[in-house]
Amino acid sequence: MVLKWAAVCGQLIRRKRVRAGLVLITVLAAFSTPVTAQPPVLAVPVAARMHDALAAIAVPTRAATGAAVALTTQRPPVVAAASDLNFVLNEIANRFAAETGQRVDLVFGSSGALARQVRAGAPFQIFLSADEAFVHDLFRSGLTADEGVLYGVGRIVLFASPRSPLDPQDGLAGLSRLLARQRVTKFSLANPEHAPYGRAAEAALRKHGIWNAIQPHLVLGENVSQAAQFAITGNATGGIIAYSLALAPDVQNRGRYALIPETDHEPLRQRMVLLKRAGPAATQFYRYLQEPAARATFEKFGFALPR
Repeated sequence: MVLKWAAVCGQLIRRKRVRAGLVLITVLAAFSTPVTAQPPVLAVPVAARMHDALAAIAVPTRAATGAAVALTTQRPPVVAAASDLNFVLNEIANRFAAETGQRVDLVFGSSGALARQVRAGAPFQIFLSADEAFVHDLFRSGLTADEGVLYGVGRIVLFASPRSPLDPQDGLAGLSRLLARQRVTKFSLANPEHAPYGRAAEAALRKHGIWNAIQPHLVLGENVSQAAQFAITGNATGGIIAYSLALAPDVQNRGRYALIPETDHEPLRQRMVLLKRAGPAATQFYRYLQEPAARATFEKFGFALPR
């Protein structure tokens, strides 16, 4: 469905109806992003976005290129971020708004899905990926200002609700024993096809020899935030989620977790980058993300910082 509407956006842009095309992409980005563990505090409500988008499409424009520039400058910059950043980025963005008076709109999703939206022309100005490979690919395609900056290295955890028979402190060996006793109902992780945290989870499960055995029980989230939502429900035995989400109070208070050894998967090297359409406000926020206060917030949510 999203690909069908992306094609419509492309047709609008080719016909020089750039404003309409870009606004439709904005709406698609808002509606195609799964609900995360904590709604973005600074994001414009979906209903308001739809109202603004319809009003913008209805306004005639003289020059298509001028309309595109106006759309970029009149609205707060849209920041596309991997869903493991839900809590940390909201905290940083709120502090940025309080200190500078500038807002940013946050859109969360899986890194792979967001990278595809960038290629489709979504009006993002900053992209924070959970896998630096997506940033490198966009750079090679000429869609970014440069190769970006490494902002952290993520971790994964084994998570279970208080009612689950799974004790995360027993690690994946404990999960294996529950599988053998047929005591696993559902087990959640992000979809490995496009979510870096899902790929890390798959690698860990394969290393411990339980990937095949757990297949009938898997519930795949579109991103790691959705996987966390599944894991904290009483219907799931547990899941593998981002450490940054497990540390958030709203999640931490609803279950138990234990870190999975870093050696069980490839490093989750996370990179951010300014996109070609970035304006002054986006550039200011991008620099703010690299300042000591923001770095301390990343560290508070479990990210290892680049030195």
